[in-house]
Amino acid sequence: MSGNPQQLRGRKPGDRRVRIERPQSAYFRHTGPGILTARAKTTEPTTRLGRGMAGVRNVLVGRPLASEQEMEERLPKKKALAIFSSDAISSSAYASEEILRVLVLAGPAAVLLSVEVSLGIVVLLTTVAISYRQVVFAYPQGGGSYSVARANFGQLPSLVAASALLIDYVMTVAVSTSSAVEQITSAIPELAPQAVLIAVAAIALITLGNLRGLREAGNIFALPTYLFVGSALLMIALGAFRVLVLGEGSPPPDPLPGAPSPLQPITLILLLRAFAGGAVALTGTEAIATGVRAFKPPESRNAATTLVIMAGLLGVLFMGMTFLASSYGVVPIDEPVKQTIPAQVAGIVYGANSIGFYLFQAFTALILFLAANTSFNAFPRLSAILAQDGYMPRQLSFRGDRLAYSRGIVALGVIAAALIVLFGGSTHALIPLYAVGVFIDFTISQSGMVKHWLETREPGWRRRMSINAFGCVLTAIVAVVVVLAKAPVSLLVIVLIPVLVTMMLFIHRHYARVASEQEVPSDVVVERSPRRRRVIIPIPGLTRAVEQAITVGRTIADDVTAVHITDDLDEAERVRYQFEHQVPGVRLVLVESPYRQLVGPFVSYVDVMDPDPETLTFVILPEYLVRHWWERYLHNQVAERLRHELIGRPNTVIISLPYRRDH
Repeated sequence: MSGNPQQLRGRKPGDRRVRIERPQSAYFRHTGPGILTARAKTTEPTTRLGRGMAGVRNVLVGRPLASEQEMEERLPKKKALAIFSSDAISSSAYASEEILRVLVLAGPAAVLLSVEVSLGIVVLLTTVAISYRQVVFAYPQGGGSYSVARANFGQLPSLVAASALLIDYVMTVAVSTSSAVEQITSAIPELAPQAVLIAVAAIALITLGNLRGLREAGNIFALPTYLFVGSALLMIALGAFRVLVLGEGSPPPDPLPGAPSPLQPITLILLLRAFAGGAVALTGTEAIATGVRAFKPPESRNAATTLVIMAGLLGVLFMGMTFLASSYGVVPIDEPVKQTIPAQVAGIVYGANSIGFYLFQAFTALILFLAANTSFNAFPRLSAILAQDGYMPRQLSFRGDRLAYSRGIVALGVIAAALIVLFGGSTHALIPLYAVGVFIDFTISQSGMVKHWLETREPGWRRRMSINAFGCVLTAIVAVVVVLAKAPVSLLVIVLIPVLVTMMLFIHRHYARVASEQEVPSDVVVERSPRRRRVIIPIPGLTRAVEQAITVGRTIADDVTAVHITDDLDEAERVRYQFEHQVPGVRLVLVESPYRQLVGPFVSYVDVMDPDPETLTFVILPEYLVRHWWERYLHNQVAERLRHELIGRPNTVIISLPYRRDH
């Protein structure tokens, strides 16, 4: 082992470890015959431009976190409630309004039925919450409905569940943000022309907040959530006291704003449409089951407790808001300036233009903005699980510098902002696309749990299966009602689900084909070249492309070293075991990268192991050559980045070695 004396410190003969005193410092030590294990210490870029960009990133997103700090980023119940429950809790701000928008079509008598409709939705909420509590304990690895369906029904139903969830998470961001802006414009009508701009800016800020990591997002978003809950509970308590004790109240106005002439009759169809409108209150209930792994240990117990608290708060807020609206005869007003139901109720209870009114509107707008935050945690996690299973681009499974799934966060922000622009920031225009996917997902999840209990027959399985079976039937009926009641716009979601499933199957087939083409049979032994040269090869594992690179490297030099950068030591041991048996005579270096970087640790290793100036270092970059241009976006461009970093390095020859299997 050799290196620049100014770069090496602390060598110990016992473990032959070297510490590099440089920005890319690392530890290297032998762990077995021919095996050198290393740990990269930092991720500071090697170029001036890279350091400048890293400085800007650190200001906006924060300094990188090591993989072992992941446990510190996990959430206690108080912060998790704010992050994962803001979507469900905030739906009380618009779910009651969606019920009343339907009932006004039948006149004042129908409006008074809003409490009964809301009570039916609370029963549905209770059933779904209990069912998902069982999902949390049965599938503690997270993934929610996707994991349940995959374990019990296989590939296709699980992808349908995942597609429905992904659509719902996107719609959550768009609907909650547009609703938040409507709360602002209800209090300050002068801002109405800038509604779309405000919504897009809010999504950008929430995206940035989530890129800073789970724990910091919890610090940012916890206070507004609890301020809304506190002010809403206070308003409901004051309003209920005035109605029930002081006898206040008023009938709905006659004629009703937005009511047709003649009025529609009160029919079962009308009530089902109102029920479908208010069912948006249940969106976000599944988010905790999707993100179980974000909780501090014991994960399942903490997630289940948070789920129960969330369901209780949502039920109280939703019923309370509907009760006060019904008691005071409040109905949606769109002209001349839109007045939301929560704004009108707050104006009555706290007093119009009072400090309490404006504070409640501010807290409501904040919680609605933060409702999007639930999706910003659940969508990237589900995307990462799908990517790990090979159904989404693998880049979505990589954690960023702050241990957040950065690519998924950015993708969600861009798609949701595009929807806001496309629909003009109108909550009512977006609502028909909302809640369709989530009830399809509920149904698949509950049916999967029924099969789970039938197969496992754990203690108490009959009672648990009965709960899930009841939930399955109930959510299936609601799913049909929601689709029919919101047709034809709701049918767009029914079309989008198979499109997403087809896309994921296509991606999975591509990855399976690439893995098959790159697989090295266990009876293949890479031959040793008689020539002696110095070659370094960065490898993702033992693949056909790596096999080709090693064969070529042995024709260049006798000294061939393969370098595997990893943040997964178990996977690294698998690679080590494979090399020991299939690639004799080639030194394997395992570089642990706690910051999940690839380029910096590899360049650091090349620098430290630099021999005397008279020796040339050949760096062979094995690349899998895809057949079509669009397939490049499904693979990491690591070789290109390594080439960019190493080109121009003294005494170093860069060899790009594409591998393509044509048969």
